[in-house]
Amino acid sequence: MDFTNPNVMRDCWIVNDGVMGGMSQSSLRQDAQGMVFEGLVSLENNGGFASMRSSAGFPRGTQLLKLLTKGDGQRYKLILRTALAPRVTYAADFIAEPTWQTYQFSASQFKTTVRGQLVNAPILSFSDVIEFGILISNHQAGSFAIQLKTLQSV
Repeated sequence: MDFTNPNVMRDCWIVNDGVMGGMSQSSLRQDAQGMVFEGLVSLENNGGFASMRSSAGFPRGTQLLKLLTKGDGQRYKLILRTALAPRVTYAADFIAEPTWQTYQFSASQFKTTVRGQLVNAPILSFSDVIEFGILISNHQAGSFAIQLKTLQSV
């Protein structure tokens, strides 16, 4: 996925804690260097997360995902969902450094959760992924901004 292409952003959507009564807000915007996911995480009304999502698919044999991004120094999660376990979120943490960084993720780095609670789930195969996202949570209240340039399979 090349987030410098404005067409990619059209296939993305926002999922914030408002689905559970929270007050966090976020948005997506395009600029020449990629797509920016930004907003404000609020802990009010048992809130505390903001996320962006997009449909995704990776070829059979994918061993790694490489995410090129820069951000605000906060902890984010690369999240994945599969058709085999649609309620399960596969999540891997990273710190979005203020300079462009390439983060590499192997399948073994992803923890399996349902609504933030660890669960047993099928082993992740990148070729089963149907959705990816970026999530900020873990009681990190306040403003945030992360810029995405590419997500590649290797």
